[in-house]
Amino acid sequence: MAAESHASHAVDLAPVVILLGSAVLAVPLFKKIGFGSVLGYLAAGLVIGPFGFRVFTEPTAILHVAELGVVMFLFIIGLEMQPSRLWSMRKDIFGLGLAQVGICILLLSWVGVALGYSPQTSLVAGTGFVLTSTAIVMQMLQERGDLAKPRGQKMVSILLFEDLAIVPLLALVAFLAPGGGEVTLMERLQGVAIGLGCILGLVLAGRYLLNPVFRILAAARAREVMTAASLLLVLGAAWWMQLGGLSTAMGAFLAGVLLSESSYRHELEADIEPFRGILLGLFFLAVGMSLDLNVVLGNWEIIALSVIAFTLLKAAGVYGVARAFRANHREAVERTVLMTQGGEFAFVLYAAALAVGIIDPEGSAMLTAIIIVSMLMTPLFVLIHDRLMPEVEVDASGVETPADVRGTALLIGFGRFGQVVSQPLLARGYTITTIDNDPEMIRVAGQFGFKVWYGDGARLDILHAAGAHHASLVLVCVDDQAAATKIVELVRHEFPNALLLARAYDRDHGLELVKAGVDYPVRETFESALKFAHAALDRLGEPEDAITDALDEVRRRDEERFALQLTGGSFAGRELMFGNGGGAVPLNARKAEPDAEPGGG
Repeated sequence: MAAESHASHAVDLAPVVILLGSAVLAVPLFKKIGFGSVLGYLAAGLVIGPFGFRVFTEPTAILHVAELGVVMFLFIIGLEMQPSRLWSMRKDIFGLGLAQVGICILLLSWVGVALGYSPQTSLVAGTGFVLTSTAIVMQMLQERGDLAKPRGQKMVSILLFEDLAIVPLLALVAFLAPGGGEVTLMERLQGVAIGLGCILGLVLAGRYLLNPVFRILAAARAREVMTAASLLLVLGAAWWMQLGGLSTAMGAFLAGVLLSESSYRHELEADIEPFRGILLGLFFLAVGMSLDLNVVLGNWEIIALSVIAFTLLKAAGVYGVARAFRANHREAVERTVLMTQGGEFAFVLYAAALAVGIIDPEGSAMLTAIIIVSMLMTPLFVLIHDRLMPEVEVDASGVETPADVRGTALLIGFGRFGQVVSQPLLARGYTITTIDNDPEMIRVAGQFGFKVWYGDGARLDILHAAGAHHASLVLVCVDDQAAATKIVELVRHEFPNALLLARAYDRDHGLELVKAGVDYPVRETFESALKFAHAALDRLGEPEDAITDALDEVRRRDEERFALQLTGGSFAGRELMFGNGGGAVPLNARKAEPDAEPGGG
């Protein structure tokens, strides 16, 4: 009886296992053949949904939960919308992006009207196709090596504007909802006032409340509490805006923007990212389950005609805007090929339109099919483009590259050591991203004009959020030996191309750091002790040449002892710099003598 009772209350894990298993199998397969993860999720949902193996027969139940993934996605987008970044890209985002979206909406909205649908339905259908797939375009730009090039940056700017545009477009869907004529002017004004009040309340909370709260939570050093607080922030902001009759997505986006300059931005992004990824993948799975194949087969002529019409009109709009903004023919064609598909935000827009009655379930299934087909066609378009218009090799011989290019450095630990290290780099114009896990230090640094982000450098997700994968130089300046070693090992394993410098406590720690993969360890007291000795000899009346020779001899002997200890391991063939003013010497070229001070500074 006990066994039967236990079995009756056991959780049925089979659907969960199948849901996760289908994604784990489909996504890598689709990415391998060049179709991207989004299409992998959609295909997996279709296979296990009501029109496949019928593992799930009510995808709407999953869709309601999975919409939280879209909410978190918009929060992450908001975190990336710092005012400084928006300002530097303002011409491309709000010029090029606005022009492309506006022209394409005007062109594509007539497709539905021509097919006999109402203007409201046609506008929503066309607008959904205007929103390009961020996942597909970003992936292809990265694979083609164009992400950091000017032509790639212009496409990124357009995608940023489209990501921003989803918020007002969702508001437009709510405005176009049937039944608007039954609402009196006073009721509409009251609703607007409540919505504005909710926005104002969220702005005030973000400005005066969130940073102090996160400072207190960070001081407690309980990671699970910070994660819970991050989720509370996103869901709370979405719920607050929902109470005001506005979009939950708008609430999450505004919360992200308000925290984009916060010292806790990287911590928030790292905490939310796993939930965002899982729930967004679940959202696409649910969309794939919702694809009604009976509707698709019954209306294949309209779907095929719509795909052709939408693609051609959007291609014309994208190409025309690109040329109007002085892109050459080759760049305009490439942008057109990459951006003529519909995107994942179309599913969000169509789901909102279905919820308020602008489109019916059959129309939603048809529009979803149109978007999916256009996404499937994109890799084919790119393949044809690359065959017909191969990349032109540019002869760069004899061209001098700029000598003053400034790379990006990531500095971990902003204590006494890190503060001094940062100043010469900043003086020479280098960009430094600084993280520290001491909330009080971050607050004090902010009073002196330093921007320090909160985060633990020993966490891989924090390093990614802080841009370690883009940094050409990583400086580990923490004053905790164990933490420094852990960070060095993590950085060297995950970001092997970055130049890695680290602060060492003493000789033993320096050896440990080199074996962990650091390129240049600096013992924190060595140079200061030599400077101290210089001052002592100078005040004893020693000539400057004699002082310099004595200090150089100490450095030389120290380098030799360090090299000898290191070559006792497996690093004899590696060229590293150990000189503190003495110059770079390959380890395998050094003559070493026994070390009489194994634990020396």
